[in-house]
Amino acid sequence: MKLPPIRILDVSGSPEEMGHKHGSTYGEQIRHYAKERVGLASSALWSGGSLGRREVLDIAESMLASHEAFSLPLYTEMMAMAEAARITPAEAIIVGGFTDFIDTVRAEVGGQVPEQVQEDDCTAVIIPDHRAGGAGFLAQTWDMHDTATKHVVLLRLRPRDAPASLVFTTNGALAQLGMNEHGVCVGINNLTATDGRRGVTWPSVVREALNQTTAADARDVVLGADLAGGHNFHLFDAQGNGFSIEAMPSARPVETLGQDAIVRTNHTLSPESTALQGVKAATMMASSEKRLKTGRSLVDREGITTEDLMELTREAGSICQVPEDPYRVETSGAAIMRPRQGDFWACWGQPSMNTFTKIDLPNPPTHAQHLPSPLSSYGN
Repeated sequence: MKLPPIRILDVSGSPEEMGHKHGSTYGEQIRHYAKERVGLASSALWSGGSLGRREVLDIAESMLASHEAFSLPLYTEMMAMAEAARITPAEAIIVGGFTDFIDTVRAEVGGQVPEQVQEDDCTAVIIPDHRAGGAGFLAQTWDMHDTATKHVVLLRLRPRDAPASLVFTTNGALAQLGMNEHGVCVGINNLTATDGRRGVTWPSVVREALNQTTAADARDVVLGADLAGGHNFHLFDAQGNGFSIEAMPSARPVETLGQDAIVRTNHTLSPESTALQGVKAATMMASSEKRLKTGRSLVDREGITTEDLMELTREAGSICQVPEDPYRVETSGAAIMRPRQGDFWACWGQPSMNTFTKIDLPNPPTHAQHLPSPLSSYGN
C-alpha cells in the first residue's frame, strides 16, 4: 500500500507532559492496538497455552515494578501515556512491548511457539565509517504482522532532562529504534527467547539507551537491564563505535564492530544465545538466513551510501517483506541513521512502494507541534 510520508509528532517537556501528548494525540489508535494485542496474548495460538484476559493482564501488572525500577522517568511517561489514552498500566506494558511480553507468557505457560505466529521481522546493518566515506550508518527495516503498519509514527523528542532524539515507533510504545542528539543510534531485531521472565520490555531499554552519550554507555544499559524477552540490540555512535548484542534474559553475547559490516536478521549466531532461542519453523529460519545472506552481499564493499541502504530496504527477493498467509509479516517501515552527520531518514510502509523522509533533530525547546497526518485514523 502507498502511504503518506511518515507521521511526525513533536513531544517535549517533563515525562508527564510527554506521555500525555503521545496518549492524547493517538488515544483511539492506542486503545485499538492494545485491545488487539491483549487478545493475541490471551490466545493459545500465540501464547502456547490458553489464558484468560485477566490472567494476561495480571502478568503484565506484575512487570510494572521492574519498569519503575529500571527508569522512573520512562515509567512515569508510560503511565501518563496510558492515562491520556484511557488504557490501563498493564495494557501499556503489552501494547508497547508485545514481543517481549509474549516471551514472558510462553515461559509462564510452558508453551511452544506455534509456526503460524513465529516472528520473522527486521533486517539490520551497521556500516563502519571506513566503508561509507568516513561516516558510517545504522540502518534497518522494521517488520511486523501487517496489522502494525497503520500504527507507525515518528516521535521527535525533546525531554526536559535527557537528550533530544528521533524515535521510530508505534502508537503506545516508548520507542522501537532511534538516534539522539549525541549521535547514539539504537536498532533492533526480534529474537524468540525460551527464558522469558517478568522483567523490562524492550521499548524502555531502547529509550534508556538513547539517553546515553556513547554507544559503550548504551551497551551497558542493555547488559544491565532485567530483560523480559529476547532482542538483538544494535548500537552505533558518532565516533564510529558499534556493538551488536544478542540479548536474552539469561545471556547477552556482544559483538564489537570491526572492519566488516554487521548484518543481523531474526536468528542467533552465538552459541550462548542460540541455546536459549525458541525453535523456528523451517520456513522462518530459511527466510531469516536468506535475508542475512542477501544483506551481507549488499554491504560487503566500500563506498556505501544512503541510497545504497535505501535500496537494501527495498530489496524484493527477501528483505522487503510483503504479507502472505499464514504469517502476514510485512515491512512496516524502515530507518537509516548516519550519526557522524546527524542524518536520519525514515519510511512508513514497504520501502519498495514508499519514500524516505529526511528528518531533523528537534531544535531547542519550541511550542511548535506537528499535527498527525490525515492518515492518523487509517485502519480504525
